[in-house]
Parts: sequence; structure tokens; C-alpha cells
Amino acid sequence: MISEKLLVPAIFAAFALLEIIVGRFHPKDRSSRRDILIETVSSLTIVLVTVPAIFALAPLLVEAVRPGSAGALAFLPWWAMVAILLVADDMTQYWWHRASHNIPWLYNLHRAHHSGAYMSVRISYRNNLFYYLFMPGIWIAAVLVHLGFYPVYAVYLVIKMTIIFAAHSAWRWDAALYRIPALRPVMWLVERVISTPATHSAHHGLDRTDGVTHYKGNYGNLLFFWDVLFGTAKITRCYPERYGIEGMEPVSASRELLWPLVRR
Repeated sequence: MISEKLLVPAIFAAFALLEIIVGRFHPKDRSSRRDILIETVSSLTIVLVTVPAIFALAPLLVEAVRPGSAGALAFLPWWAMVAILLVADDMTQYWWHRASHNIPWLYNLHRAHHSGAYMSVRISYRNNLFYYLFMPGIWIAAVLVHLGFYPVYAVYLVIKMTIIFAAHSAWRWDAALYRIPALRPVMWLVERVISTPATHSAHHGLDRTDGVTHYKGNYGNLLFFWDVLFGTAKITRCYPERYGIEGMEPVSASRELLWPLVRR
């Protein structure tokens, strides 16, 4: 079985290749060296430092409180583990994401994700270096893996990251499906269950008055269902013309990456 540590980067690379083929991976009129710097530093940090550190530290903390806890929940059936992960990891990420758009000091940890003027798989990991470190869902997932969830979590993670990459991608896989009349009932269900390029690009839109942009909603990562359930969903099957942060002055790349250590 191929490890998720190889599969996830391979899936990311596949979406990047698709964007290159359709000419949307590096939109020269909207992407700058600043964007490349932010995306490179943040992406490498989460993959190589933040997540490995959390998955190394969380088991130590659990063992300090409950020695011998490794594999304690391995007896659970796979479907129960999936249900727990959807709530403990994905739903908590929805609330963390939602809080980051409604609490000003938290938005400082997230604004880098929205300062790009384009949609692309490149921005999937684009965030302040502390954003993922404080994300509750990653810590909970690390604890659950320690308790015996690893085989199910590995599959869950591959599926979740595929949907997240696809939702951020400039390759709009849903657009072609919307045009097929026979698939309209299917797409009605799909767009209310998982994040799609249309629903997530609306979250990244620049102009809240354009009829599509909805950056105060559409927070879901794997499941868009959380937005439907908690009243933050907006579904238009359209895509914003412009992307970015509305009504805020630009700040330096170092501030976006290192706030609160860099505040100027």
C-alpha cells in the first residue's frame, strides 16, 4: 500500500500539472514573486515542520496523561472511525476557519490564504506559519492516530486533501459537470456535501457585492455540508471575476507569514 505521505504530494502535483496544461498555474498578470515566496515558505513549513511536530508531540502528551494508551481505540469499526474523524477533524476545522474570519486577531493568521489574486492549488497550504500549529483538528487527529486510527486516517486524509486541492484548483472540474443536464440532480447533491471549485472560489472572491463572492461563509474544507448545516452556505454555480481581500490595506509577506512576531 502506498503511504499517504507520498500520495498527497503526488495528488498535489497532479493538480498543479492540470493547471499548467490549462495555463492557470502561474497567472503572470495576478501572481508575483511575493506570492511565490509566501506559498513556498508556508507550504514547506506545514508539510515538513508543523504537521510532523504535532504528530510527534501529541502522542507524548497523551502518554503523559494516560500511559499505555497507544492503540486503545483500535477495536472500533472503520465506519465509526470515519464518523469520529469527520466531526473531530473536519467539523472542528470548519469552526476554526469560521472563527478566523470573524475574530480579527485570528484573521491575521489566515489573511495570507486570501491575499492571492487568483485560485490555484498553490494556495491550498498558503497561511501564516502559526495557523496550522494552533488548528485544533490537527492535534485531535494526531491523538486519534495514536489511539489506533492510523489505517483509516491514512485513507481519510488522502480523500480529504484531494477534495481540498480540487476545491482550490484553477481547473474547475465542476463547471463541465454543471453543463450536463443528466447530472444536475447529482451535482445538486455533490455541491451540498463536499467543497467544489464554485463554492470555495466564492469564499475567496474580492467583491462581496458581485452576487457570487461569499467570504463570510463557505468555510467547509472536506465537507461543505457543515456550511449547509450551520447556515453559512451560498451556492451559485458561478465563479468570482476577482479574488483577494476586500477593504484592507496590503501588508508585507513577512507580516502575513510571521504575525504576531512581525507586526509592521
